[in-house]
Amino acid sequence: MLNARKGIAAVLAAMLASGPAPVAAHPHIFIDTGLEIIFDAEGRLTHVKVTWNYDDLYSLLLAEDYKVDADGDGSLTPEERKELTGFDADWVQGYAGDLEAVLDGQILKLSRPIEPTADMVDGRIISTHLREVVGAPILSGDPISFKAFDPTYYTAYDMTLPVTITGRDDCKILRIEPDIDGQLAQMQAQLLTLDANADLEENDIPLIGGDFATDIRVTCPAL
Repeated sequence: MLNARKGIAAVLAAMLASGPAPVAAHPHIFIDTGLEIIFDAEGRLTHVKVTWNYDDLYSLLLAEDYKVDADGDGSLTPEERKELTGFDADWVQGYAGDLEAVLDGQILKLSRPIEPTADMVDGRIISTHLREVVGAPILSGDPISFKAFDPTYYTAYDMTLPVTITGRDDCKILRIEPDIDGQLAQMQAQLLTLDANADLEENDIPLIGGDFATDIRVTCPAL
């Protein structure tokens, strides 16, 4: 799905470049994403394990920055793996980790990343981390929504890797794909109403990352 996301990026770049004001609202980093939704023995939602598989170009830049894969074989030695582990888990204060979990209309609080891993497979860097779900809610029929997105859309997350559930076998997963064409048309219509000197923030032009995110909804019956 990287090609599809890059196609969206190209459309956005062309549309925004021709708009009334300069906007940097198209992705530069592409990440294939997967989730493991983890329940404890009592059926409480305790953790989400996140997998990020970076695109080829950004993986190359990361490898150069961290001086790994010096032989260019597309894989890491144990020492290189250790050196890279945690490279994307040292988050600045206030960063939400580009993952949103919503239950009963409320955004759940997730911990900072724990137990990070990093590796390289076929030249692409792949990392994982765990996030604790604060309060460990018990799902009882109402769906919980998971969306992986960067609000600014500088990074595009594509839910192409597996989404799995651990700890319960009575839950169902529903994927709701974004209406890409509709969102692009809506943004273009908003931009066309502005003049060349318009301030986008003052005109309520929204952050668009969430509009292009796959909505993963998990429903579990009451225990």
